Amino acid sequence: MSLKSETFPSSGTFDLIASSLSTDAAKKEAIKKGNAIFAFTLTNSDKVSESWYIDLKTTGAVGKGLAPEGSKPDIVLSLSDADFQRLVDGKAAAQKLFMGGKLKVKGNVMKATKVEVRITFPMNPVAGWVWMLTSVVGGQVVLKNAQKARSKL
Repeated sequence: MSLKSETFPSSGTFDLIASSLSTDAAKKEAIKKGNAIFAFTLTNSDKVSESWYIDLKTTGAVGKGLAPEGSKPDIVLSLSDADFQRLVDGKAAAQKLFMGGKLKVKGNVMKATKVEVRITFPMNPVAGWVWMLTSVVGGQVVLKNAQKARSKL
């Protein structure tokens, strides 16, 4: 089942992340390093909001909503769909969006800070949110898989 929403053009990214977490080994590694549920709340040009989560705490699943049923997110990242797409495309930096008030972080700020520190030491200069995910998910596995899958779109 696709996580893409027609009214949120950047949402196809969550399908790419889900495909990179498709093996048990990838999920185990991600959970070991992530130990958090990350939620992304995007707002489109019509001012409608939707959320997607990446559960790096228990299941390694990616889905719609703030968290899997019965769970709560540890970190909620809120930004516009357009800014999320700019992050995905490497045309915006997470730190600049945050400092400009375009990226809001709620929840376990210590986890967000821990992840944010790793952004400054990427092996591959790509968008800030992708650095966050690759550092949490263990090296370049998610990044390479997501880039590879994205090139096929």
